[in-house]
Amino acid sequence: MAYKVYPRVPSLSPYLTPEREKFTIWMKSLVFQTNGCTVYNSNGQIVFRVDNYEKKCSSEVYLMDLKGKVLFTIRKKKLQAFGGWVGYRCCSNNNINDDGQLESSDMINISTEEKPWFRVTRQYCKMLMGDLACHINVGCDDKYRIVRIAGKAVGFRIVNLDGKIVAEAKQKQSSSGVVLGDDVLSLEVAPCEDHSLIMALVMVYGLIRRKM
Repeated sequence: MAYKVYPRVPSLSPYLTPEREKFTIWMKSLVFQTNGCTVYNSNGQIVFRVDNYEKKCSSEVYLMDLKGKVLFTIRKKKLQAFGGWVGYRCCSNNNINDDGQLESSDMINISTEEKPWFRVTRQYCKMLMGDLACHINVGCDDKYRIVRIAGKAVGFRIVNLDGKIVAEAKQKQSSSGVVLGDDVLSLEVAPCEDHSLIMALVMVYGLIRRKM
């Protein structure tokens, strides 16, 4: 008798699933369609959002869930070669107020002295014909890379060190085959990957590409 073995997924995180997941990314905020990003799951429900309001390519953004709870604080590091970004995972009940500022009900704030959850550095590589590539360190490990899809204006992939595709974003098409605008993407995430982390990396890439 044959048995199927499924990876064990920690029950503490709602952002880990044993199945492949699909999302729709709209590079606009729900707040009067200002700068930011809104992410929908395959059921059409909003699961992540970023609200930059009147700012574009801000040096600090917050990845939130639908209710405004901050999941990641993302900051730009200006002194690194080619620029770089760091992400801090938020474990407290931080929320964003009406002015777009971070507030915390338990007075626990994310500070630059805390250890980043991930770091993203970018470089231009001749092997990629001058295209943009990003290297991602999660904790102490060089874990992922972000590369553009050849021949695609907006498509990109997040791959691990073995070259396996962890997530892939493409310009979204409607069910009738109509290609939507370049600010609407379809994102497919591999099983057992942290959706919130992947989405934070997508946000960094959007900031680098000046899309939000």
